[in-house]
Amino acid sequence: MPVRTHPHPVGMRAPRLWAAALAVVGLCLALVTGVAPGRAHAATATAISVDGNSQGRTFDGVGAISGGGGNTRLLVDYPEPRRSQILDYLFKPGYGASLQILKVEIGGDTNTTDGAESSIEHSPGTINCNNGYEWWLMRQAKQRNPHIKLYGLAWGAPGFLGGHDFWSTTSPSTVDYLMNWLDCAKQHNFTIDYLGGWNERYDRAKSPAWYEALHAALAKHGYATKVVGADNDWAIADDIASDSALSSAVDIVGAHYVCGYRSSQTNCSSTANAQASGKQLWASENGSDDADAGAMAMARGINHGYLDAKLTAYINWPLVASISPNLDYNGVGLVQANQPWSGAYNVGRSTWTMAQTSQFTSPGWKYLDTSSGYLGGNRAGGSYVSYAAPDKSAWSTVFETMDATADQTVSLSVTGGLPGGTLHVWTTDQNAGQPRMVAAPDLSATGGTYQLTLQPKHLYTVTTTTGQAPGTVTGPQRTPQPLPYSDSFAGYPSGAEAKYFAGMNGAFEAAPCGGGRSGQCLRQMTTTPPIQWTNETANQPYTTMGDVNWSDYTVSTDVLLERSGGAADLLGHVGWQKQNNNGLNAYHLTLDTTGTWALQKSDQSWNFTTLSKASGKIAKVHGTDTWHKLSLTFQGSTITAKIDGTQVASVTDTSYGAGQIGLGTVWDTKTHGYYGVQYSNLSVTPGTAPSLKGTYNLVNVNSGMLLDAADEGTSDGTPIIQWPANGGANQKWTLTANADGYYTITNVGSDKTLDVPAETMLPGTQLDLWGANGGTNQQWAVTPSTNGAYTIESRNSGHLVDVSGASTSQNTPVIQWNPNGGSNQQWKLVKAG
Repeated sequence: MPVRTHPHPVGMRAPRLWAAALAVVGLCLALVTGVAPGRAHAATATAISVDGNSQGRTFDGVGAISGGGGNTRLLVDYPEPRRSQILDYLFKPGYGASLQILKVEIGGDTNTTDGAESSIEHSPGTINCNNGYEWWLMRQAKQRNPHIKLYGLAWGAPGFLGGHDFWSTTSPSTVDYLMNWLDCAKQHNFTIDYLGGWNERYDRAKSPAWYEALHAALAKHGYATKVVGADNDWAIADDIASDSALSSAVDIVGAHYVCGYRSSQTNCSSTANAQASGKQLWASENGSDDADAGAMAMARGINHGYLDAKLTAYINWPLVASISPNLDYNGVGLVQANQPWSGAYNVGRSTWTMAQTSQFTSPGWKYLDTSSGYLGGNRAGGSYVSYAAPDKSAWSTVFETMDATADQTVSLSVTGGLPGGTLHVWTTDQNAGQPRMVAAPDLSATGGTYQLTLQPKHLYTVTTTTGQAPGTVTGPQRTPQPLPYSDSFAGYPSGAEAKYFAGMNGAFEAAPCGGGRSGQCLRQMTTTPPIQWTNETANQPYTTMGDVNWSDYTVSTDVLLERSGGAADLLGHVGWQKQNNNGLNAYHLTLDTTGTWALQKSDQSWNFTTLSKASGKIAKVHGTDTWHKLSLTFQGSTITAKIDGTQVASVTDTSYGAGQIGLGTVWDTKTHGYYGVQYSNLSVTPGTAPSLKGTYNLVNVNSGMLLDAADEGTSDGTPIIQWPANGGANQKWTLTANADGYYTITNVGSDKTLDVPAETMLPGTQLDLWGANGGTNQQWAVTPSTNGAYTIESRNSGHLVDVSGASTSQNTPVIQWNPNGGSNQQWKLVKAG
């Protein structure tokens, strides 16, 4: 076997908890003495005068967005006390992210990235102010922080508005719709502080007149809500400079991704016209990053946004990752919470990054320009931003050293009427496996100055404020969603979504049953194709639910068609959905009012293929307002379809080996599927799952190489790579199932297990070998994916075993990464002798 080298030395490492304890001891020693054990000092030293007389803009807050993709949907269904724990981490002051702004989607029944949110007006003139879960979320936020600011923005809208033109002011217009939404907010006792236009859309020919109409309507209806324009780029600032009416209509200029989309957020920018407009400038959407991996970018962006571009608010998209793992932005948010059935959740590093600013400031404080800048005058060393209360009673300075490579010292002096005395220090170590914000030793002045040593990849806040009590509670471990599962849909109030279901288009809500059936059913409510935000070619309504790891099961439901020519759709093995609903891997059993049926599969480009000999017509099915039962059974590679208990097809197909279930309508050129269909008596029952117990080579589908313990290593900490097949025992793995259905994956050459180091949630972490310890970081869901391949999912994080960068080169690290549908996350299990 060739001799190989590896970038990470193979050898023993200290026990993990002991290593973490040593890190904390080292941090405390550094803060007390200014000396970091075992770390060279940087020559850089920065002197900072925290001056209460400094000029600066008014701070508006840091916040997050619920919406633009249904990203909060699964949070609603979390059991207590887990749901309240998550909400506390998001909104409770001094506890977690301590959000100061909550921006919510004004639902439009259309997909807006990874889901659709319900409109208050599915059909013209019929308004239900209880539709959707954003009202619930705003109430939860206000209960925890009465001072939080609320901000509404539309991504899409009902199609009957403005002749299907968002920017039209012809009644009924989207301006009228927004007034109705504000009236609903008033019914819920909410004051909406800020209101936007159409997310990431701005038409220089039409939009200025629309914003002027919005401004006039707000005044007419007696709302003091401030208008944010245009939730896009800085183009509106150029128009404001030459259009006094538009300038009067817009209170705040908000732009998106001003530090770069999914970037390091090192450089942020605004324009001369924006800065000269006299308006507050906001990063009204930023982020789109993983809850853990995006934390360092956020740390730069919050500080650099003000230093570079005079941005006074930073709003992260999204609030929480409460969508299923087969959607593109599945790990993105401040908290990851996509298993309501288990109650499992993870408070991301980004939560603590935001806390380092939000827990020590308040909207209305002032930036201190002369007390803010780059450490050592060089942004590579890090940055600092200072804030003071308007009455100078308190102040805070936030430091980030995300790009620093060595320790550096800062000295602070306090002037301009700000308080001195004992200063409190809080810090978050982005190097840690599972970081949280913790208190560090207080600072006392010597000769009028305070000394603090800053370590690389840390956040620090020096503050005179008190009362912080960061949360330490953690969620339970992840578990599969249990089967059998059933829901009659009879117990929901009208307008409610069904438990665990997440609409992708349209609106699936409880409503009185038709067809002579009493009680409530689930009904597709939207009757007009919406004004879309996404650009999908097929935007038919459907809703999905369940565990992406379900493989062998039977799903059935009763369906009723309300419209002649309409068709119901039962989905199974629902897998990867392409970004912005541009395609879906799934099987579909469809039935229309003429009795025509088909068993099809769709792909990520919305191509539909009818499976072999799996279509036909049933004479006894005819007309509307009658109930029929559809069912799909998946057992291994066999798919069986039944209608009203009669088998109509049994086929073999291996395209999609596992996935959720779904309910929907069928697209046509006239209605796009936006018509009434009802569903009742949903049932999902388990099949017989095959055992994978045995010894295998794990072959990556993308590269053809094997999962390999580097250099035939047998020590704890041996890194895992991909390597061409060589017959070695370090490429053989034994799978052993536990009682929960997860597997331990043991290396034959070392008798050690496949392991996520330090139980970290951080995507990109290279996997290693470690002695068996029963931890969730050594437990894996092994699930059929496509054409006989499998995905391997960490129970600890929900991330998949992945070949870094989809590389086809030998010696490439094997890491954990968010699900993305790539072949580099798929593995063939080949029996090894």
